[in-house]
Amino acid sequence: MSSPLQTAVMTMLKEAFEGPANPKETWFTNNEPNSGIFGALEEISAHKASILVNGTTLAGHANHVRYHMWGTNEFLKNGTCPKMDWVKSWEPTVVGENDWIDVQSELRSEYLRLVAALDLIEYNEPISNEVLGSLAHSAYHLGAIRQIVKQVCPG
Repeated sequence: MSSPLQTAVMTMLKEAFEGPANPKETWFTNNEPNSGIFGALEEISAHKASILVNGTTLAGHANHVRYHMWGTNEFLKNGTCPKMDWVKSWEPTVVGENDWIDVQSELRSEYLRLVAALDLIEYNEPISNEVLGSLAHSAYHLGAIRQIVKQVCPG
């Protein structure tokens, strides 16, 4: 059975990626249904995902979040942190349409893998830190993604 904290983590993670479950009761996103990472990225073309804004692109952010989530999933699966190449995690920065579809699909796959894992894990301090860190990391990048979207899709 889930604790209230485990339930809250799942609620917040889903809001970060899927947007609010109930737009009248958001915790940290805007009230629009597309306020999560997936909604912020879904209408973005590969061209716009490849526009450099303050040293990075939407494609880079999306892949970086996917990579971090992969690391969290590996930690939950194996109990140890995998070796991570954080510089490479920001690639690709420029994508074609098919690559952009792949980046978003792989991000969604890692997210779904994490959601499934959260129902099965036994929480302890290292696992709790990893899961909460992943949630905070994702929320941080949601904010960055939404700011870049404003730059590449003004108006």
